[in-house]
Amino acid sequence: MATPCDRKLILDDVLEGVGKTPLVRLDRIAKSNGLKCNLLAKVEFYSSGASVKDRIGKRMVEEAEKDGRLIPGKSVVIEPTSGNTGIGLAIACAIKGYPCVIVLSEKMSMEKEVTLRALGAEIVRTPTAAPSSSPDSYLGVAKRLEKAIPGGIILNQWENPNNAFAHEFGTGPEIIHAVTSTKSTTAHPSSEKVDVIVAGAGTGGTISGLSKAIKTTHNPDCYVVGVDPVGSLLAGPSKEKLGGYMMEGIGGDMVPQVLCYKHLDAWEKVNDTEGFAMACDLIREEALLIGGSSGAAVAGAVRFLKSPEGFARFGNVEGKNVVIVCADSIRNYMSSKWFLDGTIPKIPTKMSGILTDAIERTRPDTCPHGYPRVTGNLAPPKVTKEVEACVSSPEPSVSKPSGDMASDIVNLAIPLTLVASFVSLAFWLRR
Repeated sequence: MATPCDRKLILDDVLEGVGKTPLVRLDRIAKSNGLKCNLLAKVEFYSSGASVKDRIGKRMVEEAEKDGRLIPGKSVVIEPTSGNTGIGLAIACAIKGYPCVIVLSEKMSMEKEVTLRALGAEIVRTPTAAPSSSPDSYLGVAKRLEKAIPGGIILNQWENPNNAFAHEFGTGPEIIHAVTSTKSTTAHPSSEKVDVIVAGAGTGGTISGLSKAIKTTHNPDCYVVGVDPVGSLLAGPSKEKLGGYMMEGIGGDMVPQVLCYKHLDAWEKVNDTEGFAMACDLIREEALLIGGSSGAAVAGAVRFLKSPEGFARFGNVEGKNVVIVCADSIRNYMSSKWFLDGTIPKIPTKMSGILTDAIERTRPDTCPHGYPRVTGNLAPPKVTKEVEACVSSPEPSVSKPSGDMASDIVNLAIPLTLVASFVSLAFWLRR
């Protein structure tokens, strides 16, 4: 009998590899924070496009085809996005043959643009400072393009019910099946139910669909925590200044139609420093190559679980299952300053000292090709001006790679492709 987590051994195309991602125990993070509960990450970078948004990209395209809104040979998919939904849509469009136009604000990473371009999408960049209501924002520009391009259609993740449905009928059942099928043991006590679910909110589709699926079909007492960056208004009105955060993929200056507050129990506000620091901790301690918003989600979960209420009910209780959605991978942020800085230990490691000593003791009298050196513990790597600059052009611009950028793309793409291939291969062999 098929289960929500079953995969075919041979996929007809990459869209069949969307979703069906594993839960991974975060025992080291739990221990370092004094938590006794089961901290479980829903690791979405195992999906075809390496993010949770693959799910909605696939579903929105397939449902639009069923409804007759997307017509092969005529329609052009246009979408304003922070990047991951664009990648999910670009994958679906590449397989199905639709032209794809993605509109990104300038603050979104170059890695996302590179990936989108590789998938055949056209990229338009808009000013980060433009509010959502402005015709110059990524939402406003996308609407203008929809009217101007024959066959143009915005699938609109902000209002499209299939955004939440992808998680209500996909991600949610996967989590429920994984937790209920894993029996309690002495080594890993379990309530055998989902006791807490934590996810960041951007469009709100993930947290809305998951909370409905789990509370209405599995555990009505499940505690649902949304994570929102400081500077966003999704968690409700506050005195904090809107905007200013660098976290990508979560938060916003408007409440999307898809976001349903009905099943949410609490919000945690997380700033950039907390979120990025936790992302680096997860990479270093758990070897999970996740992105910044995943760090924010885990940071918010840990803060809730260490609060008086959270600690008493869940954090200090063995067997309680706390599931955190880790939305994407570090692939999208490898040139970001927070990640580059995070790769440098705050103090030199013990092993770096051993290595330096070993190199000095074994150094030959002459070395025509240059002396070996230990890197990574003396100074942070250089950040290029292209990466560091956040261009705030008053007009949207169609993004075109320069000669230097094209070289950077080639240099970046090779290791990223190898990492993705090895991760995917390891996961398939394990299954």
